[in-house]
Amino acid sequence: MSAALALAGKGLQVTVLEAQDQVGGKMRGVPVDGSLIDGGPTVFTMKWVFDELFDETGLSFDDSISLTKADLLARHAWDESGHLDLFTDIDRSAAAIGAFCGVDEAVNFREFAAEAASMYATLEGPFLKSSKPGMLGMSLKLGLRGLTVKPFSTLWSTLEKRFSDPRLIQLFGRYSTYTGASPFLAPATLMLIAHVELDGVWIVKGGMRELAQTMRRACEHKGVTIKTGATVSKVEVKNGAVSAAILGNGERLAADVIVLNADASALGEGLFGETVRRAVAPVPASKRSLSAIGWTLKAKTAGFPLAHHSVFFGRDYPEEFEAVFRRGRYPHDPTVYICAQDRVDTGDLAEIDMKERMLMVINAPPNGDSSDANTKEMEQCMERSLARLEACGLHVDVDQQASVPTGPADFNRLFPATGGALYGRANHSPTASFQRPDNRTSIPGLYLAGGSVHPGPGVPMAALSGRLAAARIMDDLASTRPSRRTVTVGGMSTA
Repeated sequence: MSAALALAGKGLQVTVLEAQDQVGGKMRGVPVDGSLIDGGPTVFTMKWVFDELFDETGLSFDDSISLTKADLLARHAWDESGHLDLFTDIDRSAAAIGAFCGVDEAVNFREFAAEAASMYATLEGPFLKSSKPGMLGMSLKLGLRGLTVKPFSTLWSTLEKRFSDPRLIQLFGRYSTYTGASPFLAPATLMLIAHVELDGVWIVKGGMRELAQTMRRACEHKGVTIKTGATVSKVEVKNGAVSAAILGNGERLAADVIVLNADASALGEGLFGETVRRAVAPVPASKRSLSAIGWTLKAKTAGFPLAHHSVFFGRDYPEEFEAVFRRGRYPHDPTVYICAQDRVDTGDLAEIDMKERMLMVINAPPNGDSSDANTKEMEQCMERSLARLEACGLHVDVDQQASVPTGPADFNRLFPATGGALYGRANHSPTASFQRPDNRTSIPGLYLAGGSVHPGPGVPMAALSGRLAAARIMDDLASTRPSRRTVTVGGMSTA
């Protein structure tokens, strides 16, 4: 929809084909006990991406959606030793860390935040906002500054040098999971995510799925046609360029340009036809990012004071990622993230004894397309997740009738050819970010957008990918459109 809005703003005729019955892809609402609960992304950052997109099309993002800037980023817990809150205000976060971990760690945090801000400033223009960059080109452009983003150090090893308290290493190491990676394998560059959150996190009135609806309304306002329940079975190619999208019901929609938003592996696996298969190589199973158990439920809670975003850390982080990435198993003592969607960021509830809407997220192996996918093992992991919450002082009264778990096999059905991996290729090497597919493919007229391509996963990144794809399309259309007949110096007529 980001690409559609950008292209419609330039006057192109655009149709969006959505396979599901609701727009938004992973940003979906899951019906649970009479309520819709966000079952996908829950953190909204980098608002400027949407501000710019709407501004470029003559719309106002602020007028289109109701947002509240959060003061509290997240609440973090380890057993029953209390909890640590982080805030958008660096001074408040430093004070909280000082009270929880000691004054030296507060100083370390300030240095960490400054380094993360510097990394972000270094990479925003040449990587995030640019068309597909190469590692060599980036190295030449950044020079010695390229070493300051620490692509050859792991996030975990860098954090161990920065912090003494293992809880802080675990807390900031978790940022790698925002891209579906292990902190023990991901480059230290991902610490820039800390700056992105400190720069602003917003809570969307109506839930994150309202962002998808906002995008839909903006697209339709600009004349975009959106068809839901429209599964594309084939991308047709004629004379070496795309010519149409063939729907599952046999309908043919002619097109000069197609932007494919499915996971790029689906293209590489031939799910859109053999002719376009060569455009992208599928991600090997060993290179996939994290999957998850996304557990949407309505339940009463007691004990721990939940915030809008809360994280309950397992005792053995190395084991957790060893299990998921090395052994293809669910973690024995999983870390649990909860988005308590009825709470404001400070944790207040209108009625403290009410059933509240929640999404629990637990790291899981991306093997939803293999025989190793084990429903019983997943259920056992969910039980261990509740035990982890109890160890931190939170009791969740789970009603199975008001509970909908979505595991790797379910995600693989929703997003085929992924094994349930939610973030495309895992960012587990200095070159992994550069191995994501380009927004422009080798097949004329075929372009890619979404979290599995450049610049990467996450809500703002997916939106950026759509804008980048739209920009490439406009550039290509301008370079191939026939010029008016004219006369050059010397009197030679040209077509």
